[in-house]
Amino acid sequence: MGILGAEDSIRMELEELRRMLVACAGLQRRKDGEEFKGVRVSTKGTDADDGQKLVCVTSGVSYLGLAIVKKLLLRGYSVRIIVESEEDINKLREMESSGEMGTRNNNVSVVKAKMTEIESLLEAFEGCRGVFHTSAFIDPAGLSGYTKSMAEIEVKASETVMTACARTPSVRKCVLTSSLLACIWKDNSQCDLSSVINHGCWSDEALCKDKKLWYALGKLRAEKVAWRIAKETRLKLATICPGLITGPEFCHRSPMATIAYLKGAQEMYANGLLATVDVNKLAGAEVCVFEAMDNNAAGRYLCFDEVIERGEAEKLAGEVGMPTNKICGDESGDVEARFQLSNEKLSRLMRRTLRHCYSEC
Repeated sequence: MGILGAEDSIRMELEELRRMLVACAGLQRRKDGEEFKGVRVSTKGTDADDGQKLVCVTSGVSYLGLAIVKKLLLRGYSVRIIVESEEDINKLREMESSGEMGTRNNNVSVVKAKMTEIESLLEAFEGCRGVFHTSAFIDPAGLSGYTKSMAEIEVKASETVMTACARTPSVRKCVLTSSLLACIWKDNSQCDLSSVINHGCWSDEALCKDKKLWYALGKLRAEKVAWRIAKETRLKLATICPGLITGPEFCHRSPMATIAYLKGAQEMYANGLLATVDVNKLAGAEVCVFEAMDNNAAGRYLCFDEVIERGEAEKLAGEVGMPTNKICGDESGDVEARFQLSNEKLSRLMRRTLRHCYSEC
């Protein structure tokens, strides 16, 4: 198993944190039979939101994007969601009407913008205090759901989003969702490799290209360009590197991203580097890091709650609809992993946040 933090189970700790944050927020749940007020739609990012707690979420209708939006609403933020199509706007309206958005306040707005057009993003970010860049580009025609061209588009989008953040006076900080894949792919023939994979580790670009790991390459390059721009412009940035994102109906709601992540699964499994994270726990961690950035939280954070072993591999294979040996090879039992994953940096931050929340409640 990987290093899951100083506590016996980071999973239980994150769940307790989630409950406490909800309690501290003094939430008022949606009343039965309450009328639907609708999601506000803007052509520009100049609607009348609460500027003190207004944040923007890119790809807010994605599996992770929606989870982050819900967490932000629970914390009392006004949220501006970026979408690129009318179809996405209609999807949000349906979710709000059904109560799935989890808020009775009219504090969600939607703006149409393109991730690769700077002027479009400058308008979308206007007035926002922070940005969550969660956008991932999936090619339905790609064999693995994510092609080399998609990697190039993702890098361009990351560059444009970071530039827009830096050029928007109101934006004070940004949280970018990268991937654990940007940390774990290394040339194992090197004898001086550390056995611990943590927030200081980076994947090898040449290796990713040789193995045609386009999803890993896209995340790696997108994160690197984000850090370059942040340093050049002094934009306050934090990046989250999650494992395979799972949760309720993850295979149905995020099928191609799941398949793209699992390319190279056998090697990840054999090395003890195939890890998962629940989408709601990831969203909670992203909001936690965002808020902690006001108190000098910065840098990269690995986020996972389970390192896959044989039993979990069989379950995962069944959920994604692939043969078990495509994940764990022909091994009949657990293998001795060469590497260990460490999310201790995030674990420490979450523990501090939990203690702070207890002290305020």
